[in-house]
Amino acid sequence: MRLLLLTSQPGPAANVLPAIELLTHTLRVLPAEGSILLDAPPHDAILVDGRQSLPQARSLTRFIRATGVTVPLVLIITEGGLAAIQSDWGADDFLLETCGPAEIEARLRVCEARSASESASDDEDSPDQIRRGALLIDESAYTAVLAGDQLDLTFKEFELLRYLASNSGRVFTRAQLLQEVWGYDYYGGTRTVDVHVRRLRAKLGLEYEALIGTVRNVGYRFVPDAAESSEPQTTS
Repeated sequence: MRLLLLTSQPGPAANVLPAIELLTHTLRVLPAEGSILLDAPPHDAILVDGRQSLPQARSLTRFIRATGVTVPLVLIITEGGLAAIQSDWGADDFLLETCGPAEIEARLRVCEARSASESASDDEDSPDQIRRGALLIDESAYTAVLAGDQLDLTFKEFELLRYLASNSGRVFTRAQLLQEVWGYDYYGGTRTVDVHVRRLRAKLGLEYEALIGTVRNVGYRFVPDAAESSEPQTTS
């Protein structure tokens, strides 16, 4: 399992979580800054050091979740910090700094299994379809249906929506979207992305425009919570 440890304390990971060195996971230690994740190496879980400042850890975990990170997020705390933890912090689980290797392994294993189960539930449609709540995208037919109504999208609007939805929750800079959706040989500026996002939101309508979220000073992401909360409910 590939782990990222975000901490403000210099030195090896054992300074934060001593028992981690007894496990065989690949571990990378990075500064405790949300922006660091934009260039972070591939990872399966994130550990956040909250031992020295719980308010800072809370802000960091909330920021990470706001950027759409879906891998397990585990908070490392002292025993005295147990009373402060709340569900709205965005962490999937916590580890006491004094815990042993067996507990670390078990908690990571449970978090990984839960995350895999949630991802599988989003992929029950055919390989050519992407379903996100009330939105269904058919890649082979180049159609997007929202709450039962087919959207009238241009090719680039469709490609932009498809790319964001297929990477649900992940934040992309304007430059990344320009590269992935318009291609390397496109010489237009990043303003093009803003224009297409604005048009796409207008076609999604007021009820669903929040599907395309803005991450301030970073870029855009598809907001899975908005797709789920806006999904029509059926009654029996």
